[in-house]
Amino acid sequence: MASFRSSLRHCRLLTTTTTATITDSITSPLTPCSIKAKLLSEREEPDNILDRDISQPASRYDLDLTVQRLGKSRRFSDIEKLIESHIKDPKITEENYFSTLIRSYGMAGMVGQAFTLFNQMEDHGTPRSSVSFNALMSVYNMSKKFDQVPKLFDEIPQKYGFSPDEVSYDILIKSLCELNLYERAFSVLKEMEEKNIEITIAIYTTILNYLYKKEMVDEAEKVWNEITEKGCAPDVDAYKVRVMNAIRGKPEDVLKLIDEMKTKGLKPDITSYNSLISCYCKNDMMEDAQKVYQELEGNGCVPNTATVRLCIVHLCRNGKCEEAYEVFKEGMKNDRIPSYKALKALVDGLMKISEREKVKELITALRERFPDNFYRAWSKVEVELGMSKEDKESSTQKPSAIEVEADSSKGEKSSTEKASAVEVKVKLSKLFV
Repeated sequence: MASFRSSLRHCRLLTTTTTATITDSITSPLTPCSIKAKLLSEREEPDNILDRDISQPASRYDLDLTVQRLGKSRRFSDIEKLIESHIKDPKITEENYFSTLIRSYGMAGMVGQAFTLFNQMEDHGTPRSSVSFNALMSVYNMSKKFDQVPKLFDEIPQKYGFSPDEVSYDILIKSLCELNLYERAFSVLKEMEEKNIEITIAIYTTILNYLYKKEMVDEAEKVWNEITEKGCAPDVDAYKVRVMNAIRGKPEDVLKLIDEMKTKGLKPDITSYNSLISCYCKNDMMEDAQKVYQELEGNGCVPNTATVRLCIVHLCRNGKCEEAYEVFKEGMKNDRIPSYKALKALVDGLMKISEREKVKELITALRERFPDNFYRAWSKVEVELGMSKEDKESSTQKPSAIEVEADSSKGEKSSTEKASAVEVKVKLSKLFV
């Protein structure tokens, strides 16, 4: 069914492709040419990583994603050589650039390499301040080495003669919350006040997130009241934490927070609306969920992967598996592919209504999109479905119907992609009828 097609065409993400298999020897140094041959970033051109300033947000994302993918394949030597190739860049004397390389090691959990690189900053003539220090501490948090962060905080600034900034304190507080040392986290807030260091809304949000996750709602509300009393204006992220807690209750509570955001001049993002949709669905209020979908575009939001997941899960629960299958196809076209759990629910639902061919198409499309890290669980499903060796071989010889359709849609002209808002609303509404 084409009901979700137009809506998702409005919101394409960066094209997601798999990292190319590295077959050459990794004993020789990586050059830009060799990296281009070995690595395939999520964009169509590998030059996005090699020829752009990785101190910029978009290029940092390119590098982080590539390192993350190599890390999942346990290609740690290639990660080191990739980062070493950037160390030779003249921009290495810029602390922001250097900090990007430190942080990239964290994407693969390579804490030791990040720490070594941090200690080599003088060798490259790079100044050291809280900027690179924050990158280092973030690596430890990303790698779940939370117990090491307080030690770094106590030792590194004193050793190198600089002062932690408010971002440093935020990272410290995050580690303390992860260690369930929230009382110590509050003592850090007191220390900041004594040192006249600004307690930013980001720091308060970290505390709120911890308290809500631990279902310490009363304590969280006290912190919220403190925020307002001190004149610290809550931002979208702070409200999102409250919204995500509110979905445990009634949809009216979520809607009230979203309306409050608008009243204060804040723009709720897709995460907030996903929470509202989820809350409506959990309370069997599908018509209200439909209305939220219809108004997404008017509210300046576009569906993301979580939106697609919500659609698939709840459509399947309401016996609309064929519609959910169309949502999956649109997700593939726009690189919004939900988790195994959501897709397994779709597979189970399709099998119940004897849509075996659709299931085969789904699995074949996933295999084509992710050949190097195809879930073992999907291989088990193939066995359960009785997909023969010939079926699997044919899937590698020619693209699936889903992939052909996806490629075709990506080549369409922008005029086709610009479907009217009215048409989008009508088509979206059909999903819930």
